[in-house]
Amino acid sequence: MPRPPRHDRARRRVVLVLGASSGIGRATAHRLAARGDAVVLASRSAEALAEVERECRARRPRRRPVDTGGPDVLVVPTDVSDRAAVHRLFEAAWAAHGHVDAVVHAPAVVAYGRFHEVPADVFDQVIATNLLGTANVAREAMARFSAAGGGHLVVIGSLLGSIATPWMSSYVTSKWAVHGFTRTLQAEARSLPGVEVSLVTPGAVDTPVYAQAGSYARRIGRPPPPVDRPEKHARAIVRVVDRPVRKRSVGPANKVLTAAFRLAPWAYDRGVGPGMSVLGLSRDRVEPHPGNVFTPAPGGEAVHGRWGRHWLRPLGAAAAGLGGLVVGSAVLDAVRSRED
Repeated sequence: MPRPPRHDRARRRVVLVLGASSGIGRATAHRLAARGDAVVLASRSAEALAEVERECRARRPRRRPVDTGGPDVLVVPTDVSDRAAVHRLFEAAWAAHGHVDAVVHAPAVVAYGRFHEVPADVFDQVIATNLLGTANVAREAMARFSAAGGGHLVVIGSLLGSIATPWMSSYVTSKWAVHGFTRTLQAEARSLPGVEVSLVTPGAVDTPVYAQAGSYARRIGRPPPPVDRPEKHARAIVRVVDRPVRKRSVGPANKVLTAAFRLAPWAYDRGVGPGMSVLGLSRDRVEPHPGNVFTPAPGGEAVHGRWGRHWLRPLGAAAAGLGGLVVGSAVLDAVRSRED
């Protein structure tokens, strides 16, 4: 079956959303379904996906785009760290629709704690899910898009793929690797007509990932301010699906923190530890545990977490101001060094 034009809003497109059971992935699935796209939903939790399926069906528009065949919503529970399971997911999507126009890859797990305190198997599983899971999905998507003559892979990275922070070594490692891997795919895609690869990098987002994370820091993680709603990122992702770009950063503090990390590493490293302790770890005490690193926790899957803007606005302004001071200090030092 020929692939429908990616920018033709009069026709229904097929989008495969991985990590669709929670947070940004769930919000993206909602937005795609609401405009009439057919969605294939994947995550580890069949129970949570059943809820997302009902939500997506309820959001379907009354006036739908021209149907190109296949179900409006298809659910395929999948662990992206399992290569064979990812292959079965793509087989099911292609069997149902004959094509897929875009793949949005959003799954990620987190474990908090100093590197030497996080068990090796927990560290390895975060890498397996976040990095090898991305590779498993990209392998299937790029091969099929190449054979079909087109398609769009949208990888959800992170601000922490451009900066570093203590107590999140496995996540930071995986996201830096995902960013480099995606950049490589973009270079290779230049020789594949019609194939696009995009990277979307969120900052702090109010999702359940922090409360569901493993923790060996004896405290529950939380998103440092300023915090965005998942729906903001879903809108950005859908825009990227429509109009491919190489990279889109989403988050009010992303540029400031990235500049501070690059321009003034001495100041950044001095402040990131205390800042993370105050802003990135809650006061809620817990015993060491792996969270949802190995197995899903469907009871905690949702679009939002509990870290909305209401209590973070003053802290967000302070954090942005601190970042600005760091950047300004770095620029001033550079100017002085040139004068000397």
